Amino acid sequence: MGAAENKTLIRRFYEAFDRHDGDAMAASYAPGARFEDPVFGRLTGAEAGAMWRMFTRRPESDLRVELREHEASETAGTAHWIARYTFAPTGKMVVNDIHAQFRFAEGLMTEHVDRFSFWSWARQAFGPPGLLVGWTPLVPAVLRRKVRADLATFMK
Repeated sequence: MGAAENKTLIRRFYEAFDRHDGDAMAASYAPGARFEDPVFGRLTGAEAGAMWRMFTRRPESDLRVELREHEASETAGTAHWIARYTFAPTGKMVVNDIHAQFRFAEGLMTEHVDRFSFWSWARQAFGPPGLLVGWTPLVPAVLRRKVRADLATFMK
């Protein structure tokens, strides 16, 4: 596929995210694709699609996604996107500013890496405790265990 098709794939991916369509998001990935971010760490294969399905099927979610900009070539792409949502465990509003990198093959995403400030996210999601300890390795490790367990349960 060409650059234009890959750019369209990125746009459709985030449009699906904004309308809470995890199935469409999952269909954007090639079999065996890899996803990585500061919360989940590295996911492979069906895990990435399942993660998006899990996020988008939460009935209480007020998630809004804004794709600010995106580019693509025949093999790679980037996106700058903003997620706005209430973090359910604390009821706190989060505005997460995320930069994504992609690799493509045969019209699908083979690699997707999201980068954002975990400390900034933790500060918003957890309030003062996140501000104080969100920068330490402990918080991401504890949260990663929790979200990975949630994902495993969701996938069963």
